[in-house]
Amino acid sequence: MVPRTVYNEDHEQFRETLRKFLKNEAIPYHRQWEKDGHVDRKLWNKAGEMGFLCPQIDEAYGGLGLDYGYNSIIDEEVARAGLSGIGWGLHSNIAVPYIINYGTEEQKKKYLPKCISGEMITAIAMSEPGAGSDLQGVRTTAIRKGDHYLLNGSKTFITNGQQADLIIVVAKTDPHEGASGVSLLLVEADSPGFKRGSNLEKIGMKAQDTSELFFDDVRIPAENLLGAEGQGFIYLMQELPQERLSVAIYSISNAEAALQWTLDYVRERKAFGKPISAFQNTQFKLAELDSELTALRVFVDRCLELHYDKQLDVATAAKAKLLSTEFQCKLLDECVQLHGGYGYMWEYPIARSWADARVARIYAGTNEIMKLIIARELLRDT
Repeated sequence: MVPRTVYNEDHEQFRETLRKFLKNEAIPYHRQWEKDGHVDRKLWNKAGEMGFLCPQIDEAYGGLGLDYGYNSIIDEEVARAGLSGIGWGLHSNIAVPYIINYGTEEQKKKYLPKCISGEMITAIAMSEPGAGSDLQGVRTTAIRKGDHYLLNGSKTFITNGQQADLIIVVAKTDPHEGASGVSLLLVEADSPGFKRGSNLEKIGMKAQDTSELFFDDVRIPAENLLGAEGQGFIYLMQELPQERLSVAIYSISNAEAALQWTLDYVRERKAFGKPISAFQNTQFKLAELDSELTALRVFVDRCLELHYDKQLDVATAAKAKLLSTEFQCKLLDECVQLHGGYGYMWEYPIARSWADARVARIYAGTNEIMKLIIARELLRDT
């Protein structure tokens, strides 16, 4: 692989500490978590103690004040270990940044320290049964009634949904408007009228709790409005590039791990009296996959550098998400094939990653939406 320059020595020391933590505290238990349908809550508390949750939060709120490279390393190492149940990325890279960027000082002081410690797990509720990528089409409403909002509606496919203590809910504060009627509200899980549905049974990511959420006349204090009323859609558009970068980083890192698993397998597994790696078809497949993987790694690292400098635009982030997730699925499919029948067995990490990866082309905006974003940028008037 091409030498990487996106991280410094401090980053790499952090990576080694994280690897040891995951080896001892997560990898031995992940199979059981898949059966349970969720990760043990204690892992969140331990991660908080180690500084693995929201490392970017300013020291004024109890954080480490680190750059986004540390968030990226966490994504990479969780992906390489095949720990698809761990929802730290959704928490640290997607949900909590809304509080950091749009929250009041009171909201930050109230919630951020608990997000860092693992005492409070977050989720963001965008998707609805009738509105997935179409965020303007949400039907959940939050109508102002004096000093509170009355929240009604439902959400689905919500990551961390079963364990979340704080949920950022996308709702219409003006049901008669489109994008300009969308707002964000901070909803605490113990609010009367809030209920969780069952933990959804998915094809993959079986250790990741994913839920339907229901809101029936939930009274949300007006001070729990996140940012300005009617600006929610704009906030979502501003934050989605980081979310899509996070997905790209995870996808490409998991693909790198899957290729290594496959290299190890084809060297050891024999067919017709010789290792599978000795066959030209195997060699050519691996060469093609490694070449594409190298090119994508360079691109994703460049996107991370742009993000360091606050220059990662919407279209470039969409390209990173589109290319990385499509390639991850392609690579995993080829690697399952090279494993033969064993590639279809759940005990092999390649099988679990193959099942886990498919959703990456759907969440954070479907890849069809990514193509629309890219095309609009290409064709817009200059």
